[in-house]
Amino acid sequence: MAEPVVDVSGLAKRYGEGTVFDSVNLRVMAGESVAIVGESGVGKSTLLNCLAGLDSWDAGEVRLCGQPLSALDDTARALLRRDRVGFVFQAFHVLPHLDVAQNVALPLLLQQRPDGARVAEVLRAVGLGALGARLPQQLSGGQLQRVAIARALVHRPALILADEPTGNLDPTTATQVLDLLLAQTREHGAALVLVTHSDHAATRTNRLLRLSAQGITES
Repeated sequence: MAEPVVDVSGLAKRYGEGTVFDSVNLRVMAGESVAIVGESGVGKSTLLNCLAGLDSWDAGEVRLCGQPLSALDDTARALLRRDRVGFVFQAFHVLPHLDVAQNVALPLLLQQRPDGARVAEVLRAVGLGALGARLPQQLSGGQLQRVAIARALVHRPALILADEPTGNLDPTTATQVLDLLLAQTREHGAALVLVTHSDHAATRTNRLLRLSAQGITES
């Protein structure tokens, strides 16, 4: 039986005396797309950060591509993220002093395998093929979101974590971007975990899950 790309068991996150979520169990296989919905403040973005090893947790375990994150130090987690994870942050996190193409190329440069043709291919796929030389401050919010998505996909990661990836996009572009994310699961075998408030985006994934303080349930 194939091993899950991400395997979460009994995960709990607390801040002081308050529980953000508890008893979260989640498995996502290669080629599978999962949407996570829930009330604002329930910890959806925090859960994504835990899946990537960017945030700590108080109980349970996260295994990424077979490796238990709790057994890895910060450097090992960073290397695993670099090679296996593509993260679409809600706040974009593009670097203002780099142009669009340079921002998208970063994951490949960190892996020491620059590939200008792949960067151009992904930029065309998100509708930014003519804007590679522009700086982030010359782009709209929707265009910045597409830069962030292209950067997350350029190195063909095993796991794509997407935090409201269509939140700043018009309906047509949102559909285009969602098509691109889902194509990564079908064509390249990536696992996609999508946090969204969009019913349209959520219903297009293989599974729809609801996060609450008590854990995750099928929705």
